[in-house]
Amino acid sequence: MFADLSAFFTPASIALVGATEREGSVGRALTENLQAFPGQFYPINPKRSEVCGIRAWPDLQSVPEDIDLVVIAVPAEKVRSVIRESSKRGAKAAIIITAGFKETGPKGRELEEAVMAEARGCGIRVIGPNCLGLMAPHLGLNATFATAMARPGRIALLSQSGALCTALLDWSFKQQVGFSGFVSTGSMADVGWGDLIRYFGDDPQTHSILIYMESVGDAASFMRAAQAVATRKPIIVIKTGRSEAAARAAASHTGAMTGSDAVLDAAFDRCGVLRVDTIQELFDMADVLAKQPLPSGPRLAIVTNAGGPGTLAVDALVHHGASLAELSPETIHALDACLPSHWSHGNPVDVLGDADPERFRQATKIVLSDPNIDGVLTILTPQAMTKPLEVAQALVGPTDKPVLASWMGSAAVETARDALIQAGIPCFDYPDEATRVFALMWERQKRLRTLIHHPTPEGQLVTCLIDKGTARVLTEAEAKSVLVAAGIPTVEVHQAQTREEAVSMAVKIGFPVVLKLQSPTITHKSDVGGVRLNLESAEAVMAAWDAIRGAVSETDFDGVTVQRMVLDKGVELICGFSRDPQFGPVLLFGSGGIDAEVQQDTVLLLPPLNAELVRQRIQQTRVFKILQGLRGRPSCDIEAVIDALLKIASVATQNPQFIEMDINPLIATPRGVLALDARILVVVV
Repeated sequence: MFADLSAFFTPASIALVGATEREGSVGRALTENLQAFPGQFYPINPKRSEVCGIRAWPDLQSVPEDIDLVVIAVPAEKVRSVIRESSKRGAKAAIIITAGFKETGPKGRELEEAVMAEARGCGIRVIGPNCLGLMAPHLGLNATFATAMARPGRIALLSQSGALCTALLDWSFKQQVGFSGFVSTGSMADVGWGDLIRYFGDDPQTHSILIYMESVGDAASFMRAAQAVATRKPIIVIKTGRSEAAARAAASHTGAMTGSDAVLDAAFDRCGVLRVDTIQELFDMADVLAKQPLPSGPRLAIVTNAGGPGTLAVDALVHHGASLAELSPETIHALDACLPSHWSHGNPVDVLGDADPERFRQATKIVLSDPNIDGVLTILTPQAMTKPLEVAQALVGPTDKPVLASWMGSAAVETARDALIQAGIPCFDYPDEATRVFALMWERQKRLRTLIHHPTPEGQLVTCLIDKGTARVLTEAEAKSVLVAAGIPTVEVHQAQTREEAVSMAVKIGFPVVLKLQSPTITHKSDVGGVRLNLESAEAVMAAWDAIRGAVSETDFDGVTVQRMVLDKGVELICGFSRDPQFGPVLLFGSGGIDAEVQQDTVLLLPPLNAELVRQRIQQTRVFKILQGLRGRPSCDIEAVIDALLKIASVATQNPQFIEMDINPLIATPRGVLALDARILVVVV
């Protein structure tokens, strides 16, 4: 339905219900702003024949033609009837400026639902309620109560905060930033992120889409739209609420380790959205991505006339997740030929404080030609011998790698900075800002690469015998039967209700064995001493039984499980999933074992997935380096790890009654993987 949004941004006629001359009112500000609209504008006021010098109409039915867009600024209880009257005039879109809906409580929510039911019945799309409105600067449309009109430009700015919109608008004039669209979304009762992303994704005036987000809204719509648009246009988001939600009771480590903000990060990564931390970064990235090519890798070279700022840049670069490039021997040799003998002989390339424009130019050109380098940052500090403008002019030229600048100072470098910016080279006050931008450029490149890998179809339905009508944590034996059905290798489980049964099972399996508590209430067995390893005799099994039985109450004890002791020392992993209320199944992968929550070496993955998507994601963990083989250790079967994660994704997507799964540890070895423990929380749906 996103095509219907054209009535918001390219209307031929607009009516304002709530037009007034009352000083300081929203209706007055809207009236004054809409006077500049180049199409037909109809102020609606039942008590006045003229508003702000323009003929007014008593109601929508009195207007002599059909209306494309209706802007509504009347009390909340009157909005529903205005929507109904708008449909009779052929309106396809309405902006509800009015507040007083779901943000006020249950009664307001009921009123909003009634208004939206009316709008849906009439086929009217709605932006709002409780919003500032929107601007289409190229059309000359200002349907907001802001004090000024945005400059035309190539950025679509979408914001849930009307107050932030006005602040950004004021900031944009000083920074000379222009917009193709400027939308305050309000409570998003109808038109949401997905609709707006698709509209501006197809808008030829829009180069990038910037979003200030407080809530995701319709997550599925957002994800589909972002995936469709992000390959063509950058979608850059600043999202509030990074702090983790309060810890919730979870039956698995996985559920406890997937905070809502971490899930949102994974969702952004999955659909190609770039997340930033500050308003400045929001606009910096829109500017840089419009002017500079993306780096093909994370390796940055730094050319500077001062050692200190270069060192600061290196620290910030590594902190932000990019890397310092290693100059090739050929590059070192070429720099030796054009730089003084006491240059830094490495990266950062310190061309020294007396560097003239030609020295800067040659050094930058040589560094850019190095195949080991993915981008260059030039740093200049104004010194007595420095000629900032001439240096800037010497740096300008075509390149297929990104070039950024940090020219530190004020008046001494202002003209040179302007020259760089005019030439399309972004210039930052400080080197750490520039390195953060480079790291975000590399992140954008990585996310684009993720989008080209299309997920394979989900696997077959995984079934197992579960007593319908229960809502509980499966026993370990039941949980492992699910893994077996899914094709994930695991250790066979034998249940014992008495000490004698435990000994008999151990003898049958063969020593050494493991005893584990089986409990209807305790899910983390090791926390209560409920796991006894490497038992090599019947006497050891009996002692382990007694210890486990004595550690818990009668109601917490339902016997033990007896399993063979896995002697093959592999890498302990944690794998599993939980369900996010907005994004659905979310997989977790990382370092496992009893310290998994302490290590916090995990990544999240959102289905649907394929092998390449899984590989890209798990490479971001520290444990992946261990899987590859570290300090003489053999490499593990990474393909088996990936296959296990794909099977877990299949279980998650095909079995809605499984709320959480936790495999910890999943042992990875050169010969494959083996699940040693598993928990599954089941809720019948």
